[in-house]
This record gives sequence, C-alpha cells and structure tokens, in this order.
Amino acid sequence: MTAASRGIRRHDVLRALISALTAVILCACLASAGQADPKPSAKKLRKELAQLQKQSEAMITEYYNGRIELQKVEKTEKVARGNLKRAQQEFDRAAAEIRMLAVEQYRSGGMGVTLALLENPDPSAMLNRLALTQQIVSEQDAKLQGFAKVRDSHRGAQTMAEQRAAALRASLKKLDGQKKRAERLIGQIKDRIDQLYPTPGLRRADGTWVPQLPSGPDNITPRMRLVRQLIAQRFGPRFGIGCYRADGGIAGGGEHPLGRACDFMLSRGGGMPSGAETQRGHEIAAWAVKNARRLGIMYIIFRQRIWHVRTGSWRTMSDRGGTTANHFDHPHISVY
Repeated sequence: MTAASRGIRRHDVLRALISALTAVILCACLASAGQADPKPSAKKLRKELAQLQKQSEAMITEYYNGRIELQKVEKTEKVARGNLKRAQQEFDRAAAEIRMLAVEQYRSGGMGVTLALLENPDPSAMLNRLALTQQIVSEQDAKLQGFAKVRDSHRGAQTMAEQRAAALRASLKKLDGQKKRAERLIGQIKDRIDQLYPTPGLRRADGTWVPQLPSGPDNITPRMRLVRQLIAQRFGPRFGIGCYRADGGIAGGGEHPLGRACDFMLSRGGGMPSGAETQRGHEIAAWAVKNARRLGIMYIIFRQRIWHVRTGSWRTMSDRGGTTANHFDHPHISVY
C-alpha cells in the first residue's frame, strides 16, 4: 500500500470519527434540551394563579367566619361578666343581711329570750318568735346558696369563653399568616405573567423610549395598549378605562390625544372613591412605579401628586379645582 493510499485511509477514518462524535454530541444536546423545563406559558401561569386565588378565597372565608365566631364568643363573655357582677352584688347584699341578723341574734341571745318570757310568759309566743327567726335565717341561707350557684356558674362560663376566645385568636393568627403568604405568592405569579409580555418599541441608551404612533380602533400606541391590558388583567377595569380623546382636557394633559395616556377610574360620575377604591388606586400607581422602566411608563398622576420616571419620586401638584381634575378618582398613566 502506498503512502498516499494510507493517508487517504487515515483521513477517511478521522472523518468517520468526527462524524460519529458530532452525532453523539448532537444527540446529547437534544436529550438535554428535551429534559430542560420549558418556560411556563401565560395559560399555565393563569391556571396556577386561579387555583391559588381559589385557595386564598377559601382561607379568607374561613378567616372571616372565625372573626364572626370570635365576636360571638366575646359577646357571650361580656354578658357572662355582666351577669356575674349583678349576681355578686346580690350575693354581697344577702351576705350583709345575714351578718346583721347574726349580730342581732348575738346581741339579744339568751337575754332576749329571758326578757321575752318575763314580759310574756306564754311559751307559744316565744316559740312563734323563734320559728320566725329560723324562717328568716333559712330564707337568707337559701338565697345565699342560690346566688353562690349563679356566681359559680357564671365564673365557669366566663372561663370557658376566655379559653374559647384564646383558641380562636390563635387560629386566626395562623390563618392570617397563611393568607398573607398566599397573597405574596399570588403577587409573584402575577409578576411572572407580566414578565411574559415584551414591551413593544425601541429603547434608547439613556433608558427612555422612542415614541410610537397610535394604531387600531382604540387610537392608542402599542406600548400604552400593553400597560392598559396588564392593569385590566391584574386589577380589573371596574368603572372603566379612558384613553384616547381628541381634546386632552384639564385632567388629561397632552398625551391623551397622542394615544399615550389612560385614566383608570375608581368611581363613577366624578364622585369621591371609597376607601377600598382609593386603596386600589394606590395599588395601581405602585404597580406602575415598579414597572415604569420596563414598560416605558413616563409619569403617573394620582391624588394631586405626580411621579416621573426621571426623578423616581412623587411631588404635589397645584389645585385644579375638582375631584377628577385633581385625579382623586383615578390614576393617570402616560407612556413614552
């Protein structure tokens, strides 16, 4: 065999080995890719979120049922304390009467009997007097025993009520901790769902975003549309979301006609929102602050204050003369 043929043969063997090794590596990569956990989809996360919310609602229901039961027990305990106080007063009054009777008997004693016999030697009169005294003592003794029974009964009821209340408070504390953990987990899942949606548009090196043109029948930009969608999914539309309008108006600023602003209404007809709805407004504003840089949010207005992404802080605005104009009934969000 010539040197050239041997070289060709070695080259063929080497090429075959490289091909085989490549195939092995490729198979290994495919296998590892198949074993890797896929990124959870929005559908899967929403299903997990729905299950957690259902569990959380069950815990919240149990929590409030426990609070109602606790209020009943505390009311029973309060009634028992009142009854015990009244029974104790009656008991003390009866005891005082017995003591007075005992003192009177001690003072009169045998001398009283002797004087009575001298004044009225009729034995039947003396017997009647002794019988009357004995009847009074028996009645007072029965009264004391009755009140003692009432007192002991109420003390027992009070003790049981206090023990029940302590057990319920411990259960409520445990449930409250579980509820808070569930709420934190629900918040984390909602955050993961938000992260699944990439922000549309181009971001500059300084962190700001290239403005977009409005599109679609709602006349808002894709970036504003994403913010509106995420807030509606997370917090619910409730009293409506107003975005595009031809005239920015006193409450809207300049972004509404450009399709770069939305108002998330907390009440209807310009009325002052309730405490719960105001809290919802704070939660929407806090979410917008948290996600401002990622979603291209430029500024937020709520309750006569404005937050701008450049400063990262809130400042008070001038009074514009009304609930809606001062943004007390809605958070306003503008995007780049």
